[in-house]
Amino acid sequence: MNRLPPLTALKSFTAAARLGSFQAASVELFVTPSAVSHQVKSLEEFLGLDLFVRRTRRIVLTAAGEDYYQAVQEALFEIDRATQNLISTHQTGQLHLSVAPAFLTRWLLPRISSFYEAQPDVEIEMSAETGLIDFERSETDMAVYFGHGQWSDIEVQLLRHYQQVPVCNPSLLNGTEIYTPADLLNYTLLHIPKRKDEWSRWFKQVGVPYKETKRGLYLSSGSLTTSAAINGLGFALADVGFVSDEISTGKLIAPLDEFLITDKSFYLVYQKKRALTYPMKAFQSWLMEEMTKDIASQKEEKQVGLL
Repeated sequence: MNRLPPLTALKSFTAAARLGSFQAASVELFVTPSAVSHQVKSLEEFLGLDLFVRRTRRIVLTAAGEDYYQAVQEALFEIDRATQNLISTHQTGQLHLSVAPAFLTRWLLPRISSFYEAQPDVEIEMSAETGLIDFERSETDMAVYFGHGQWSDIEVQLLRHYQQVPVCNPSLLNGTEIYTPADLLNYTLLHIPKRKDEWSRWFKQVGVPYKETKRGLYLSSGSLTTSAAINGLGFALADVGFVSDEISTGKLIAPLDEFLITDKSFYLVYQKKRALTYPMKAFQSWLMEEMTKDIASQKEEKQVGLL
């Protein structure tokens, strides 16, 4: 055991070998290129062998380096697998989550306290991300994606479909009833510039002629249009699951049961064939249970006329 080289040096070596560059390895490891070069040099001195041939713009493994890389890569993989298996058998650990921003702020954060109550020994680190995760190089364990569900090399589990409905503050109507979709043309519509076709698609779906004009308020995100609707500034198209609390408390109403049908949904994803740790299993189970409750609650709200 005394002949084992430092783990930091091995990580620098395997990253540089896989990427073919000290610069690229430094980006992946969040250190400077000189730090990676120093770690590799110290490993070569420890071994008494050259692992790389250093050229002007790239590095190339020596024959010894190639043999060592294959063996070390497999050993590090076994260490990672043993660690994950150990964690998965105990009710403690850390979970790194990457979540679509709207899902994080409007759905997950208002409910996450119930997960902590049920799993006090699980620590969650969350970040809001819109891009795809490279699970092999990232510390992220699981992610919530928004899209069509067609991603390769990851496990994909449907959470919920994206369903938008017009909502407003009850005070906006001032006692007036909304009978048909055409009635909404008498009110300010809240728009998102990067999704400017949503209202036109909704009116086309319900069979009402609509020509988009600059009338209305333009905001940069769905969270902002929802906030504007809560403050009585107009009608917003909002995902019903994201505004269920506001609807149940009367801050918002959905006077028309006409949903914008889209082909996008929210999905829970993680690396393909990965052994789930206990925190991952616990979060997955809790998330699906909350989704089931959410769908049941929406059905009840429809029955009593809130939606």
